[in-house]
Amino acid sequence: MTDQQLQQEIRTALEVTDPESFDAAREAERRVDFLARYLQETGLRGYVLGISGGVDSTAAGRLAQLAVERVREAGGEARFVGIRLPYREQKDEADAKAAVEWIGADEILTVDIGPATDALWEELERAGIGGDQETAHYHRGNVKARERMVAQFAVAGVRGMAVLGTDQAAEAMVGFYTKFGDGAADLVPLFGLPKRRVRDICRWLGAPDSLVNKVPTADLESDRPMLADEEALGVTYAAIDDYLEGKEVSQEDEATIVGWYRRTAHKRALPITPDGFLGRSGGRDAMSQQVIKDEPEAQGPSA
Repeated sequence: MTDQQLQQEIRTALEVTDPESFDAAREAERRVDFLARYLQETGLRGYVLGISGGVDSTAAGRLAQLAVERVREAGGEARFVGIRLPYREQKDEADAKAAVEWIGADEILTVDIGPATDALWEELERAGIGGDQETAHYHRGNVKARERMVAQFAVAGVRGMAVLGTDQAAEAMVGFYTKFGDGAADLVPLFGLPKRRVRDICRWLGAPDSLVNKVPTADLESDRPMLADEEALGVTYAAIDDYLEGKEVSQEDEATIVGWYRRTAHKRALPITPDGFLGRSGGRDAMSQQVIKDEPEAQGPSA
């Protein structure tokens, strides 16, 4: 039987939406309002977001465009810049182009992260990074994710904008993102939404079915191109979403989901401090700071 106390603690920590009262139209409006009001209250000039062609960036991109349009309608100035960030040639480029077209961003930039990623990796190898070929593609994949955020923060900095992230509750639950890569952002408009609810919102907004129902893939590892998220995780998004929405899941799925949650706690925590790690009163949560020592390089999602 599912550990309901732990399940509820996780749901609360991840701000999971109530499945009983979920309404796609209302949630979309709440998140557009959040993005618009943030710009109005901070004076920032807009948002930057990488568009991959997956449902998360497609949904977040459309919410961002609607938000900046609302700011302009109220007399303010704001723009949304979508950035395509392929590594050399993107395998699912057709999906990325379809997402860009549907989102209708004010501006689209395309930055090939291949040269920067390869140059950095070559320098690391020349310097003697070590490791083995078996895990090289995995770690190089994380470099790709971090290069993408370098580009987005550069554009945001030059233009006085904020960077959006696409993390939602399912990815946050299992830590399926790169630390200081796609996990780095100023605002996360999809936070608290299980994967199925992101799809519901994207569908309500009018996205093509091919984007709404696309098989999720991080596509970071060159030796395993287009590897499906669910294959990497060893559990389906349906099971993760069920867990997040307070439903019973199989013992095997629960063990996998909770295992990922515990091993990737460091991704959801602030940097480790002396007091936090040593467990002194007043320090940050000791459990989240202990995990890195126990799991220095959690293979699977992204370190």
